Amino acid sequence: MTLDPTRLISIRRDLHQIPEGGFEEFKTQFYLKKTIASFAGTHLEMKEWRTGLFVLVKGFSPEKTYGYRADIDGLPIKEETGYEFSSRHEGFMHACGHDFHMTIALGVLAHFAAKQPKESILFIFQPAEEGPGGAQPMLESDIFKEWKPDEMLALHIAPEYPVGTVATRPGLLFANTSELFIDLKGRGGHAALPHLANDMVVACSHLVTQFQSIVARNVAPLDSAVVTAGKITGGTKQNIIAEHARLEGTIRTLSLESMATVKKRIEALTAGIETGFDCTASIDYGANYCQVFNDHKIADRFMSFAAKRADTTLIECEKAMTGEDFGYFLEAVPGLMFWLGVDSKSGLHTPGLHPDERAIPFAVEYLIDYLSTVSS
Repeated sequence: MTLDPTRLISIRRDLHQIPEGGFEEFKTQFYLKKTIASFAGTHLEMKEWRTGLFVLVKGFSPEKTYGYRADIDGLPIKEETGYEFSSRHEGFMHACGHDFHMTIALGVLAHFAAKQPKESILFIFQPAEEGPGGAQPMLESDIFKEWKPDEMLALHIAPEYPVGTVATRPGLLFANTSELFIDLKGRGGHAALPHLANDMVVACSHLVTQFQSIVARNVAPLDSAVVTAGKITGGTKQNIIAEHARLEGTIRTLSLESMATVKKRIEALTAGIETGFDCTASIDYGANYCQVFNDHKIADRFMSFAAKRADTTLIECEKAMTGEDFGYFLEAVPGLMFWLGVDSKSGLHTPGLHPDERAIPFAVEYLIDYLSTVSS
């Protein structure tokens, strides 16, 4: 069963309407299972793993297994695309393109279900990429160990590139990342009596300001790092001094050494806030993702293949501070991740992300041809 462009776009729109949080992708898993079960082919074997799936396409004379990963979770973002097929789950949206990722994987899987390849191909539908992180526990599962591939491949949509573009590079592609959560607790009180309280809104504001010195004065100029405070909450009413404030952010670095340095400085500055504002603080680094590092030989082969295609524009892109837990797979198995152009004016993780659906059949055809070439 080969999925034509119309069917592929219909699948994408179905999936777009049911975004779910990490390890809560129950409707998504059901939809994937139902779709895959409709594919013909006695050489398919499917196994559930929590809210994800492993699907093995057994080759007719396998000497290697190629792995292909698609992430399946959504983001807690209220959609503002104006789509007729907008999210039916209030407050959640496929704002990172995982609906595209899943649809493309299904299109490639359908082809190899109908036309058995020589080598085996393991399709991994991974939950919780956006957090708390599904890749690391998934690769530690008995199923992955049983079906462990020799190479891994994955893509991520890129709003800034036009349809028909494939962008990647040998070596480091994405940064090391860490979530950041800091809770400050002091003493609340009446706004008219500030001397009897310890204001955690003021304390948190000072902390955020001090964070701006970390990259500027503690990370080597030729290295790169990002410390972003994306959310601050504190207080309950305009005339009540807040006894609690919470900072939520992210850390991105190109080296593990810089990640350690940044965290050490965050801890030191937070300890200073405790002393200076007579409060207590707790730090939680949440999910930590390692870098995405493309194997040089595999990248060279992939890029050579792309360069020969008349319908494909190949870009050797710069490394990015983007985070992706696919990096854990690449620590265990050599492989590659690449950007797929989808030409959206709104970017990733925004409520107006509007990727061009013509990228779906393009990517399906491209990956079918690439996997057919390397597995022949």
